[in-house]
Amino acid sequence: MAAIVRPARADDLDALYEMAKLAGGGFTNLPADRPALADRLARSAAAFARTGNGVHDDVFLLILEDRAEDRVAGTAQIMARVGETAPFHSYRRGVLTQHSPELGRSFRTEMLSLTTDLEGSTEVGGLFLHPRYRAGGLGLLLARSRYLFIRRHRARFADRVIAELRGVIDEAGAAPFWDGIAGRFLGMDFREADAFNAINGHHAIANLMPKHPIYLAMLPEPARAVVGVPHPTGRAAMRMLETEGFAYDGYLDIFDGGPTLSAPTDRIRTVGDAREGQVSRVDGDGGNRSLVATGEFATFRAGFALVGEVAGEVMIDPIAADLLTLGKGDTILHIAR
Repeated sequence: MAAIVRPARADDLDALYEMAKLAGGGFTNLPADRPALADRLARSAAAFARTGNGVHDDVFLLILEDRAEDRVAGTAQIMARVGETAPFHSYRRGVLTQHSPELGRSFRTEMLSLTTDLEGSTEVGGLFLHPRYRAGGLGLLLARSRYLFIRRHRARFADRVIAELRGVIDEAGAAPFWDGIAGRFLGMDFREADAFNAINGHHAIANLMPKHPIYLAMLPEPARAVVGVPHPTGRAAMRMLETEGFAYDGYLDIFDGGPTLSAPTDRIRTVGDAREGQVSRVDGDGGNRSLVATGEFATFRAGFALVGEVAGEVMIDPIAADLLTLGKGDTILHIAR
């Protein structure tokens, strides 16, 4: 399929809104709210337009476009620095051990502590593919294009990247983790809180969360069972993240209990292993199936291509060259699929 990844534009709003309605609960980076999406598109445009280095509270919104049908097929986001304008809360799963010599007994229990440890990190998220495009490796292209973008503009991103995976939510839109903790304190069901967060951000509700450690043993069984467990639709995304070098270190989302994975930025496979070179030849004879990125900020684009490299000379196939508007002498980043 003739697909590329490019920066989002203001005229993508209608397509994003239609996809947001398909995304369902717990997908706060893609709210089914036109004003909120328009605001995110405006923030993204400002981030792409900003010059200079330095890590700030930028949001980069990328679009997967089916060029053959002139259709938006998916979206993904990069938040350059979380926690800059409001605290970024997570729960950290830990263990407390206590011992009584008089009783000759030890007590060991798991607990959740509210933390802002991950503040200052870059976050990748908001990845959603339209159902008709969930084949052919397009999810992989969309996900990994974010890392190629980070590599190409490394000075604009932090030294750690995190990814929050959606937690377990049932068909009715309820989240057992929320019901077991926050729902008891706030008197809101998950759907209400999720809709509020999508439009207003997490911090307003997060500020009301219990600040003391929570013992897992005191939670109802449905809540305990989903701590750090991704939504069934997110398992493939978790495997892709792990392949890139991300790991789960016990951090989880404070609303639905989904796992938060992290990795040192320069150790992410696509960031560290991508090769830079100049196109020396456009040729359809051979090459390895690769991900290719070119351009900077607003001119960034990525896609699949056949790429060959011999003695420092880089060859790219003519179909991809046309799709990505590449010619002899252009600089690309490429990595094997």
